[in-house]
Amino acid sequence: MDSLDNVIRRSGADAYVAFGSSQNADIRYLTRFRTEDPFAYIKKPGEKGFMVIGQMEYERAIKESIAAVMTRGEAGLLDIIKDEPLKHRAYARMIANLTGPRIILPASFPYGIGHELESLCEVTLDPGSVETTRAIKSDEEIDKIRSVQAATDIAMERAISLVKASRPIKGVLHHDNHPVTSEQVRSLIHKTLMDYGCHAIDTIVTCGKDTALPHALGSGPLMESEPIVIDTFPADDMTGYFTDMTRTVVKGEPSVELLEMYNAVRDAHDLGMTLVKHGALGSSVHQAVVDLFAEKGYGTNTSGFTHNLGHGVGLEVHEQPTLGPAGGALTTGNVVTVEPGLYYRDIGGVRLENTGAVTTKGFDSFTQFPREFILR
Repeated sequence: MDSLDNVIRRSGADAYVAFGSSQNADIRYLTRFRTEDPFAYIKKPGEKGFMVIGQMEYERAIKESIAAVMTRGEAGLLDIIKDEPLKHRAYARMIANLTGPRIILPASFPYGIGHELESLCEVTLDPGSVETTRAIKSDEEIDKIRSVQAATDIAMERAISLVKASRPIKGVLHHDNHPVTSEQVRSLIHKTLMDYGCHAIDTIVTCGKDTALPHALGSGPLMESEPIVIDTFPADDMTGYFTDMTRTVVKGEPSVELLEMYNAVRDAHDLGMTLVKHGALGSSVHQAVVDLFAEKGYGTNTSGFTHNLGHGVGLEVHEQPTLGPAGGALTTGNVVTVEPGLYYRDIGGVRLENTGAVTTKGFDSFTQFPREFILR
């Protein structure tokens, strides 16, 4: 990886070192290897990066990883442990023996091992070079995210179809003579995603005044004529790539205030997707939506539009770049969300969200599921 080589050389280091499991997005990106057990990754300039793993994972890693592979025994860890039983100290000694006296560590590096390494090496902290590299996706990565989104469209369709098929009884939505609940809709989404080789946790299904809390999980029965916000952000089981999607619906007749909010959010959603393209500043796209909301009488402080317009998506559900006040220039290959929302405690909340790629021609939305607010 030339960019990482340049980072190492500029810092005057002998090697870049990361440590963690494939839950760490940088490590997953650098190795393309999937495991729950933490391992060391070491990259020297001009050389292929290598991972140090247990013997049980060796043959699988040889087949699946883009990195070179070394067992812990080959790295000397088993001998070091005989003298140093504390794992974090043993790992630090192993890493120091493999790298040289000057190393660069990412900010996510485990403190215990990093602290020991400071006594063995000259340590420089990397501000996030791999994360920056991850922000520009290859065609292969884009296809992986697009595939997850296709499954998410199906899951969202099934969830909203359940709400659409419900009937109110004393203000509570029912289906098959049972109340429709946040838990039921969430479970349906998760089960559908599993059928397509994806998984999701903490899918948001809120109703009524709870929709004014953007990240409330939601619980209990869904109500007639109240806003229902469904926000799911699943990942592919095998590749680890995420997507992110939100829809807001009402079963029944929304209040005038709620309908006006939805129309404003829909217009903001359209505007944001129109402005996202190669070279556009994330801050400018965000500000255009802020200005649109202001023209329609909606604020951006403790209520109204209270968050960034969007964020990058990849091996993490929230990563670079950002569509917010600090957002820099977007570039071809970025995958971002566009997700305007309005939130008022006395009315509720509305949010719409699509995920797509930044191109020279504009925003290539992976999300194909339509925006339908009033379900009849």
